[in-house]
Amino acid sequence: MDPLEALVAQIQGLSSTSSDVNRLHSILKQADESLRSQSTRLPSLLTQLDPSIHSLGFLYILEAYMTSPITKTQAETAIPIVTRFIGACSDQIRLAPERFLSVCKRLKDQVMLLEAPIRGVAPLFTALRKVQVSAEHLTPLHSEFLLLCLLSKCYKTGLSILDDDVFEVNHPRDLFLYCYYGGMICIGMKRFQKALDLLHNVVTAPMSVINAIAVEAYKKYILVSLIRNGQFSTSLPKYSSSAAQRNLKNFCQPYVELANTYGNGKIAELEAFVKTNAEKFESDNNLGLVKQVVSSMYKRNIQRLTQTYLTLSLQDIANTVQLNSPKEAEMHVLQMIQDGEIYATINQKDGMVRFLEDPEQYKTCEMIEHIDSSIQRIMALSRKLTAMDEQISCDQLYLSKAGRERQRYDFDDFDVPQKFNI
Repeated sequence: MDPLEALVAQIQGLSSTSSDVNRLHSILKQADESLRSQSTRLPSLLTQLDPSIHSLGFLYILEAYMTSPITKTQAETAIPIVTRFIGACSDQIRLAPERFLSVCKRLKDQVMLLEAPIRGVAPLFTALRKVQVSAEHLTPLHSEFLLLCLLSKCYKTGLSILDDDVFEVNHPRDLFLYCYYGGMICIGMKRFQKALDLLHNVVTAPMSVINAIAVEAYKKYILVSLIRNGQFSTSLPKYSSSAAQRNLKNFCQPYVELANTYGNGKIAELEAFVKTNAEKFESDNNLGLVKQVVSSMYKRNIQRLTQTYLTLSLQDIANTVQLNSPKEAEMHVLQMIQDGEIYATINQKDGMVRFLEDPEQYKTCEMIEHIDSSIQRIMALSRKLTAMDEQISCDQLYLSKAGRERQRYDFDDFDVPQKFNI
């Protein structure tokens, strides 16, 4: 009997009980080389297997097939097979997680090859949920999924995993990419505070040397800080790595200078600086974000007016914040009212703007529920951090490292008498 046909028969016969599946796993490991050497025959073998019943065997054959170079035509055939497998596979895949991750990453490569990233969004979302140990676990597929969401502009779909609280990370690179791509998705959705939090995680994460992801994140971190807060501090928190504190600014000098120019509050200087450095910002794919920084200065200057005046004409607003016309000032004010950044009314007859107080009284049922849910989440987070702290304080690796870094001679380690008898 042909060895591959015999292997298919074994897969069909050993996929029911856990003991049979474990035995099958050993057989598949031994057959791995022969599968890879006959990759052209593997698609026909897959048609004889049910991915929901023979998940482990299907995975081994599929992974062996997909490791070989694939053309665009072959990718068109392979993508539906992988998508069907990911949707139907059982927990058997947990016996070979690296192979499952390899198949998913190859799927990502193939949809990119076909310039159709949206075809990989739904399958990768299903895959990462299947490979996750818990919702707190960050898998290598999270960043791949977010990248496809970015390229296909499926920002809302990407947001669905960014609300999970992550506490378990296998590889630092996964965290860097997850927060970086997640920050970009939040920028695309105008959720600047969430973007700021994610980018902050990248630039303050532990690192022994500066990496390219942290540099690119720092550039966007500066720009989003200006858009969201109207200011930026070059001083990183004390818990940031020494490598980041020493070197990040040197790699992002035009962005630091942009923040300094923004701080002067002069729109003409800011626009001149952007024009001078437009080529650099465009090469970094950040020119659109830089233009939002310029626009945010107009908004910031209008917000300052609300602290001084109760009513003001559109012409006066245009003159004060250096806009070209009252019509342009009106568009800015209307957009800010719509975004909830200011509270005001515009009298169309005389072109007067009346600034109002925040109407929120913080006593509605919705607001009370929102505050209560926030308190509950913070309490849950506090309990989680306490448990993690206790776990780390008992970890042998941590204790041995902490012991090595203690001062070699500690006065308290010695029983020194207070008085000597002579």
